[in-house]
Amino acid sequence: MPRPRKCLINLSDTPYYHCVSRCVRRAFLCGEDKQTGKSYEHRRQWVEDRLLFLADVLCVDVCAYAVMSNHTHLVLRINKDKADALSVKEVIRRWHKLYKGMLIAQRYVNPAECDSLSEAETETVKNLAEVYRNRLFDISWFMRLLNEYIARHANNEDDCKGHFWEGRFKSQALMDEASLAACMAYVDLNPVRACLAKSPEASAHTSIQKRIQAAKSRRQPRRLLHFTGDPKDNMPNGLPFRIHDYFALVEQTGRSFHPNKRGRIEDTASPLLARVGLGHTDWNTLVRGIETEFKTSVSIEKLMSHRKRNLQYNSA
Repeated sequence: MPRPRKCLINLSDTPYYHCVSRCVRRAFLCGEDKQTGKSYEHRRQWVEDRLLFLADVLCVDVCAYAVMSNHTHLVLRINKDKADALSVKEVIRRWHKLYKGMLIAQRYVNPAECDSLSEAETETVKNLAEVYRNRLFDISWFMRLLNEYIARHANNEDDCKGHFWEGRFKSQALMDEASLAACMAYVDLNPVRACLAKSPEASAHTSIQKRIQAAKSRRQPRRLLHFTGDPKDNMPNGLPFRIHDYFALVEQTGRSFHPNKRGRIEDTASPLLARVGLGHTDWNTLVRGIETEFKTSVSIEKLMSHRKRNLQYNSA
């Protein structure tokens, strides 16, 4: 039986989550329907554009993403501190980018009308803004605003009604830095593993391609959560890795999935792997097991627990 979403997403445990949404119909989200010959490739851009738009509006940061033929992978970070720092007017303005909103809230953010609101009306708007504020850092609302938008456009294009996605998106809590890095690499390498691309830089509609393109200009993508290095060194708020370490990690991991791929990287641990205490074999096990070995959360502790049980079983 599925666990309630409130049990799966808990800020006191971790702000990082891996979310997967899958299509429920035979028709692909993207790709080409082999029976009709119709291409749905343009829908990948729908998903990417909507995803990055929501990253701008909501207080949920996008760490990694991959738009596949019949599903999407996202690694998200809840940014409650950002939401709490917003003024009432900024909260309402952000929400009005998604919905028209109540007339009283529209008046509150209109300079020509805000002073005419009574004290009771102003208090009503402030209470409404707190409801909106909580939604701005809610992953369930993020996924709803993404998936409903894509479903409506796909149904209109297909001239049909009904469910486009499975009833619920799958979420996994990423409990430590190693799990976060493993899951990001897993998501970024999805097109390579599915033989849709030969390399990360050729993987269209993925965060790794967007990061590599930006890195060529010595910058990081504005709408993706930035790499800032080791947070213990008093670095700015962001992903706790160095970007060049992450690129090397993705390439190394990608080659382990495809041993016959042209070129070879020596079997040595990157600085990131050394820092989190994982060897090459442990790392590959962690990445490969993201969706198969782990259910609601991913962590080194669970990996070690699985290994201990397997050793006990094999020695019995």
